Amino acid sequence: MAVEIERKFLVQGEAWKQGSGQYLNQGYLSRDPARTVRVRIAGESAWLTIKGASVGATRAEFEYAIPLSDAQALLKLADGPCVEKVRRVVPHAGMNWEVDEFLGANAGLVVAEIELSEESQAFESPSWLGQEVTDDARYFNSQLAARPFSTWSLSTE
Repeated sequence: MAVEIERKFLVQGEAWKQGSGQYLNQGYLSRDPARTVRVRIAGESAWLTIKGASVGATRAEFEYAIPLSDAQALLKLADGPCVEKVRRVVPHAGMNWEVDEFLGANAGLVVAEIELSEESQAFESPSWLGQEVTDDARYFNSQLAARPFSTWSLSTE
């Protein structure tokens, strides 16, 4: 079984803005917490991804390349609006961080993710890394499609 072990953090400052990013557009065919089904387009490439429920920072993940035309058609079937973001891969201390700068209704949100080989794996935190949000479902992309960052009230969150 394919497994993803990923920790997620908020980002502070601007030091993470290194190199050019890649625009990603993704929509969800299922946002059920037990299983999400995502379609993602990045440039001329596209994928269908199925993820299981998160247990800590770990969950099942299956990802398959699909034809771009299929992905474009599937995005029209998405459950809610698409999530748009620019992703930068930022190397730090021998690890690659994926830093997502969200656009549209999620503008203002910047999240960094690191994939690990085991949950207890040590890593060095970059200076721009903020609060960990791995266990906060509001920051799952599938939830940002349904409840965008721009709709959050700081006094009630």
